[in-house]
Amino acid sequence: MNSPQPDTSRDYIVIPLSETVVYPETRTKLQVETAIGDALIAAMKSDGSAYAVGLTAKSGAEDPDDALYSTGTLLMIAHVQPANDGYLIFAHATRRVKAVALTERDGLYYTIPEPLPDVPDLDEGGRAEMLTRVRAAVHEISGNFQGSEQFTRPVDRMESVDQIMGFVMPFLPVGVAEKQALLEIVSTRERYAAFLRILVSLNENINLRIEVAQKATEKVGKANREAMLREQMRVIQEELGGSDDSDGEGGYRERIERSTMPDEVRKKAFAELKKLETGGSQHHESQGIRNYLDLLLDLPWTVEEKKSIDIEEARRVLDSNHNGLEKVKERIVQHLAVMKLKEEKQGSILLFAGPPGTGKTSLGRSIADALGREYVRISLGGVRDEAEIRGHRRTYVGSLPGRIIQGMKRAGAKNPVFILDEVDKLAVSYSGDPASALLEVLDPEQNSTFSDHYLEVPYDLSDVLFIATANSLATIPAPLLDRMELIEISGYTKNEKFAIAKDHLLPETLEEHGLTPDRLQVEDEAVSAIIDRYTREAGVRTLKKQLARIARYVSAKIVSGTADLPYIVTVDMLPEILGRETVRPDVARKENPPGVVTGLAWTPVGGDILFIEGTFMPGKGKLTLTGQLGDVMKESAQISLSLIRSRLAAIATGFDFFASDIHIHVPAGATPKDGPSAGVTLVTALASLVTGKAVDPTVAMTGEVTLSGAVLPVGGIKEKVLAAHRAGIRTVILPRENERDLEDVPEDARNDLTFVTVETIEDLLREALGIELHRPVVSYTGNRCVPAHTL
Repeated sequence: MNSPQPDTSRDYIVIPLSETVVYPETRTKLQVETAIGDALIAAMKSDGSAYAVGLTAKSGAEDPDDALYSTGTLLMIAHVQPANDGYLIFAHATRRVKAVALTERDGLYYTIPEPLPDVPDLDEGGRAEMLTRVRAAVHEISGNFQGSEQFTRPVDRMESVDQIMGFVMPFLPVGVAEKQALLEIVSTRERYAAFLRILVSLNENINLRIEVAQKATEKVGKANREAMLREQMRVIQEELGGSDDSDGEGGYRERIERSTMPDEVRKKAFAELKKLETGGSQHHESQGIRNYLDLLLDLPWTVEEKKSIDIEEARRVLDSNHNGLEKVKERIVQHLAVMKLKEEKQGSILLFAGPPGTGKTSLGRSIADALGREYVRISLGGVRDEAEIRGHRRTYVGSLPGRIIQGMKRAGAKNPVFILDEVDKLAVSYSGDPASALLEVLDPEQNSTFSDHYLEVPYDLSDVLFIATANSLATIPAPLLDRMELIEISGYTKNEKFAIAKDHLLPETLEEHGLTPDRLQVEDEAVSAIIDRYTREAGVRTLKKQLARIARYVSAKIVSGTADLPYIVTVDMLPEILGRETVRPDVARKENPPGVVTGLAWTPVGGDILFIEGTFMPGKGKLTLTGQLGDVMKESAQISLSLIRSRLAAIATGFDFFASDIHIHVPAGATPKDGPSAGVTLVTALASLVTGKAVDPTVAMTGEVTLSGAVLPVGGIKEKVLAAHRAGIRTVILPRENERDLEDVPEDARNDLTFVTVETIEDLLREALGIELHRPVVSYTGNRCVPAHTL
């Protein structure tokens, strides 16, 4: 049958096709709206025949001008009959055409179709072979369904692949875009091959689904059969009075009966065991139930025996394992003494807070050794999921108990020493707040009935000695911090670091590197030099790393045979082994010009000295602050300038506050600095600047000042005094209320320093500059107040 040639001089009505594509050489039946049907009937009456262009609508197209594909088929209309909501038309798709442009007329779209001839790249033999393959593929797909003969018989009568394509494609689960892409292929060979690939892929998919369904049916049938047989066996054994060995390899029933778990937990265990017996080993929940029963049986539920706390033994263990930290060890011993006197159950929660490397975690292990208890540690750094603490519910695939219950299982005892490391580094995310989940764990009033989502039964944590560690208190939520007894660890002095290195770090390092004192020795002067020149920390972690570098260096020498044993490391050898000095300690200057004063500061790695420098220049009374100062320190500088202007106006006769700009700088500009404790140093620097009097370079100071001239106490006195001692300072000026904090300073440092305490800036300037300053008296005149005189 020859396809009619479209008349290029006129346009044809467009029939939009929804969710379907019409292929050439096929007969089709389409539902159209009333306006299109009326137009086709009118054309048939006037011309004796009617033609239309079928264009498929694009899925999800938002632009009306681009709602239809441009490639479609020319439809020769055979018959039009009325139907519900429009007309039903019977048409013959003759050939592929392209809609060059759409025009709208009377609410309908028209287009002049441009023929799209096929590329004849398949001869008669190739067409026949492709037709045979397509028919075979259709038969193979149809063979999976009953009653498919009505579908395959028409295919066998069709004489071309195009006819089969048009007949089969509407029934295949293929998207509109893929159907349209098949229509647009111009090569006959490629279009037939693409159609065949679709049929083969569909057949493989159907076979895979059938195979999976058969396996699932067989598995379910087998599980049901086993469950039925198991239930019959249980009934038979009950009738015969025999023993029930359906607990499986683990003998769960006998183990549950022998366990010391509470009655409530035992009841839960037997309920889960019944599910396991009923479902059988092949049930999809069987492995999860076994894991749950194993956890219940492995958890410690009772304290086997109460061991009396030996305070003297605890003191001995702490002293042997830790040099220094006397107040910390005494506080721990006091806590253990309370536990010894108060015999009833009560959870104990301690918080060791201090800089890294100060022995917080190792203190927990020493406490466990002293009490003779099991030791377990979990790291909370970076934990951001509440389920890490409380566990996952067993409804989820791969669910696990929380870290607390896992730790108790590892400990194997109900009263271990439980270390919660890095509690200040918990994070919050969309998965919940793990710090809030810890509130129940660390509350002695609640942790006797701790609830884990996986465990589903209460667990008693009141016998556990919890010890949390943290570097900073700022990131710990207040409710959590309130539940713990804080023990602050400030850091080690140089003498304490030296003792730790000789007694602990060096022997540990030798053992870790396969060395002995007969092979490697480090002189005491070298150890001191490492502490001073190669470490800058409150703890001893970096010190151990430097000793390890020495051990590796000597190990290489010994292996290569170039070392004389014992290899003795001296101070002069340190640059060769460790490189150049990495720490340049700040030392007191030999001379301070007017405006320069030595202050004391606290840092996370210990104390330090800092220099506050001031200068002035002609200007308009402007104050400039540099050195990367924080807001609090900037406010202290403003307060200090106001104090100096109000108190030294009469004395500083050669200084004009209104015609001079003042610049204050704190060196080490790359390091942020903040806090109120530099207030006395700023006041003294400004007083020295405006009076021209220099401050003794061996004098250092710390303290907060107020606008009324009072000197308030500050923190970190121990670290600041030790920094002054290291730097060669001889006199330290402190707030009077900090005098009692000097008890924390080691005796050797206290004996080498002179301490001066002050209450007001009058005391401060008298001690630092020798200036006798009196409080100002202000007289009031009307609404104005003016300085009258000084007393």
